[in-house]
Amino acid sequence: MNILLDPDARPVVAHRGGCARGPENTLEAMQLGVAEGADAIEFDVHLCADGKVVVIHDATVDRTTDGSGAVDQMSLANLRSLDAACRFTGVQPSPPISRPCRIPTLGEVLESFPRIPLIIEVKTRAASVQTRALIEQHGAEDRCLVDSVHADALAVFRGSRIARGPSRNGVARLIIKSFLHGASRNLEPSALCIPRSYRGFPLPIKRLSALMRSAGKTVHVWTVNDRREAIELWGLGVSGIITDDVPAIRSARAEMSGKKLG
Repeated sequence: MNILLDPDARPVVAHRGGCARGPENTLEAMQLGVAEGADAIEFDVHLCADGKVVVIHDATVDRTTDGSGAVDQMSLANLRSLDAACRFTGVQPSPPISRPCRIPTLGEVLESFPRIPLIIEVKTRAASVQTRALIEQHGAEDRCLVDSVHADALAVFRGSRIARGPSRNGVARLIIKSFLHGASRNLEPSALCIPRSYRGFPLPIKRLSALMRSAGKTVHVWTVNDRREAIELWGLGVSGIITDDVPAIRSARAEMSGKKLG
């Protein structure tokens, strides 16, 4: 079973590859996150100007590279010419990651990690069709969970074997449902990936976890880097912790070993 869909598992998920220890959304960070024991990798995708799905969080390259411009206006060759590690200020691993680091394609991630479960945040509707096609071409349907704030981006995955989360509006509906109903056997999303709070308002994590668990489904919370917070969330019934700091949260899970999920 995909560990991301197992309510009884406590997966530690490397956020953007584990960006406390490597430049976010690079193969180098992902390799380090897996080496440090991540059970799954989370990352973001956009579509570039020549129709390739590339792994980057922002709509522009300005924050994370030595370049400037909108991702959807740049060719893959232009994107690949940039150094995606130049602005990294986290903990340097030993041995240090060699530079430059390149913006990877989704295809490269699927090929580089053929057995690792993946949470793929689809940032735009334009990236959805090719994202689905690549997952299916690589036979990765059973280990991927796609998520997006945009309902139209997720609609592309209907009728596929690819697990998906709800849109932002879908999360709002689940929150309402969690207060109106104690349990539910029929919930459309395969899993729920949420922050602990949204725009300053705390989300009802315990209620959402209970609702999802009643349907045999999971809740994963981002971005959690504090051991005590991770332990608290597992106690509330959360399944996965999406973290920048894989070793810290693995240590927290070891401390939780043998304790019953909420």
